[in-house]
Amino acid sequence: MDNPAQRKAATRSVAAPAADDELHGITELAREFGISLRAIRFYEDKGLLAPRRINGGRAYGRRDRVRLALILRGRAVGMSLAEIEHILSLYGNHGEGHAQQLEYLIGRIDEAMAELDARRSNIEAMAAELAVVRSELRRELTARRRIAKRTGKAA
Repeated sequence: MDNPAQRKAATRSVAAPAADDELHGITELAREFGISLRAIRFYEDKGLLAPRRINGGRAYGRRDRVRLALILRGRAVGMSLAEIEHILSLYGNHGEGHAQQLEYLIGRIDEAMAELDARRSNIEAMAAELAVVRSELRRELTARRRIAKRTGKAA
């Protein structure tokens, strides 16, 4: 790189973000996603986000913003940080693992749906059982009240 123009272009590409890569401050992201600055720093400490440092401040690009949205979506459906990290790592640096990421997510969703279906079946069975017990208890209470009414004693 003996050419000064090449050196300048190389420096610019490292120092300045691409025109389509808008930057966001930590406060802006926190406000947008309704989370604390501490939460964003936590995800950064865990290696899930990698903001640029500009004049000592954090500057989050489009990639970090998308990753944060995915992290929060994963947390909302009960995924662990380790699982979220695995999903994010499948994507790769340039999207080369996007199909693997989608396959993994489809499998994970299938598992979650099967678990929810099993829970639903258990809840329906329990509700039916409780309905039978309630019906039997009401019959018994009605019978006791009739007997009490006839005998003049409290039920």
